[in-house]
Order: sequence, then C-alpha cells, then structure tokens
Amino acid sequence: MAKLIKKRSKKAGLPPGTLVHIGEKLTEKTRVGVVEYDGQGFQEKELETFDSCYLFPTGPAVTWINVVGIQQVEVLEKLGNCFGVHPLALEDILNTEQRPKVEDYGEDLFLVVKLLSYHEKKDEVEAEQISLILRPNALLTFQEKEGDDFANVKERLRAGKGRLRKMGADYLAYTLLDIVVDQYFGVLERLGERIEVLEGKLLADPGTATLQKIQNLKKEMLLLRKWIWPLREVISSLERGEFPGIQESTRIYLRDVYDHAIQVMDTIEIYRDMLSGMLDIYLSSLNNRMNAVMKVLTIIATIFMPLTFLAGVYGMNFKHMPELDWPWGYPLILAVMGFVAILMLTLFRRKKWL
Repeated sequence: MAKLIKKRSKKAGLPPGTLVHIGEKLTEKTRVGVVEYDGQGFQEKELETFDSCYLFPTGPAVTWINVVGIQQVEVLEKLGNCFGVHPLALEDILNTEQRPKVEDYGEDLFLVVKLLSYHEKKDEVEAEQISLILRPNALLTFQEKEGDDFANVKERLRAGKGRLRKMGADYLAYTLLDIVVDQYFGVLERLGERIEVLEGKLLADPGTATLQKIQNLKKEMLLLRKWIWPLREVISSLERGEFPGIQESTRIYLRDVYDHAIQVMDTIEIYRDMLSGMLDIYLSSLNNRMNAVMKVLTIIATIFMPLTFLAGVYGMNFKHMPELDWPWGYPLILAVMGFVAILMLTLFRRKKWL
C-alpha cells in the first residue's frame, strides 16, 4: 500500500525550482516518445538522444510528447530546458507527492493527476503520478513508469477513427483525464469485492487478522480520498472555462468526466462508512463473545456456590457432628450436592439463561 507520508527532508532549505526527485525509482532510464497527428496523418517516433532540442512542428498538427521515467534529474532538467517548461512545474513533476492540481503558467497549463491500478499479487492499490503540460498545439505528459494505460489512445490515433485526430491538444488532454478517472471505477470494484469478503469473515470469525484487514482498507480509502477529492476541483475548474487553453467544444466532454469524479467520490464515502460500520460490528462481536464467556463463568460459579457451602460446612473439624459417624453420611451429602446442581441447571434452562 502506498505511504501516507513521504520523506521530503532532502528539499529542506533549498530555493524554489531546485530539482530533486522524491518518490520511488520505478524505472532505470528515461524514455521520450513523440506522436504527431492531424486529420490527415499520424506519425510516431522515439527520441534516442537528448543532445539537441526537439523542434515542435509548425501548423495545425498536434504534438504529444510522452516522457516515461522521471528519476533521472539531469535528463529531466535538459528536457525541461529544451521544451521550455517552467522550473516550478518541473520541480512538481519530480515530486511524486504532489496532490492533483492545475496551475496556469501563461501559455502552459500544468496539471497533476494520480493514475491508480490494482496489483492483484500484492492485493493492494498502486498509484502513479501523471503530469500534463497543455499548450495550444502540444501536450507533454510525464509518467513515473512504463505502462499500457494510454495504449488505447495511440491505437485510436493510428486508426484515425472518431474525433480524436480532428480535435486539438486540449481534447487529447481530456481523453487522458477520462482514462485516469475510468481507472478509478475498476479499482473501486476490486475494493468493493474485498469489503464484501471481509464482511463475511467478520461475521464468521471476528479475529485480529480481520481487524488488520479492515484497518488496511481504511488506510487505502483515506489515500483514495486524498487523491480524488482535489481531482474533482481540478476538473471542475477546467470545465468552468477558467483557462483559455480549453476550448468550449472540449469543456462539454469535461462535464462528463466531472460527473464520473463525483460518482467515484460518492462510492469512496460509501465504502468508508461501510468500513466504519464493520469496525463497530467487530467491537460488538468482541463484546458479545466476552459476555457469552462471562455468562458461562457466572453460571458455573453460581452452581458451585451452594456446593462449596455444603463442602465447607462438612469440612469443619468439630468433634460433635452426628453426620460424621453415620455410615450413609458421605453418599447422602454427595446426592444432595448432585440434586442441587441439577435443580439449578433446570432453573437456568427455564429462565433461558442457558
């Protein structure tokens, strides 16, 4: 599970714009892919070296530059200088602890979102920071690791079907945001299945292991809320037309993404309430089990109280006790004890205490 707090002490005291990578090193090498397209054509290539700066083509064509692997600070600094990325934006790209946000740097619109996936082997949610820089005819994206999450977008661009090839860079940014939000539904479905299984185990055997799983799920829900709550505000600001880089034709589609973000947030709140209720059920189950144990112990102690009294009376060493010399005294006192025990058990059953 992702950590709630990451160490940032190595940035303490450094001036703004200082490039320091914060987060896990998910790839060993930085790779840069370039996609150029318009209504008539599509071209894809990969930059082998970073010695010379990439020249953006002139004209109506849209350029999508996807950078994979951000732990090589010197490479990111060189790319930032070549692409003209603001130093503060580049600093935020390297800091994978960023919350989803949107910032306006003049011609550049900078966005940070969290791409979520569910790791089946680890049985936990994994998060990857995706940074986007939107320009009039270009989109720069920065990913922490290699993945096929955006492969479908490239296939649509190659095929030339739909409106993606006919629209601008802002529509491409919307498409990527839509994929990011749609990923949340798959993650939430998997977490919902875990919650259902956990509910069954909770009712059958409310043990310590079950409590630990509930706590882990609550932490995951807290992280999801931390990542998705600000994303809703980001999409809302884009949809309201606060930034001139987003066209009116694209804002219509962003409304749909905003509705999806609201649904995701509502689902997270429902799951959090369910987990809180499961904790209450766990505590109630423990109290019920404790009450059951105390009930059994109380019944046993109550049954043995008169028996202990009889044994105590006839355990006194007084010389003049007539029953001590009687041959049938011992069997009789045992019979009396047995009768008292059976009588009390019968009374408890009638009272439905057993």
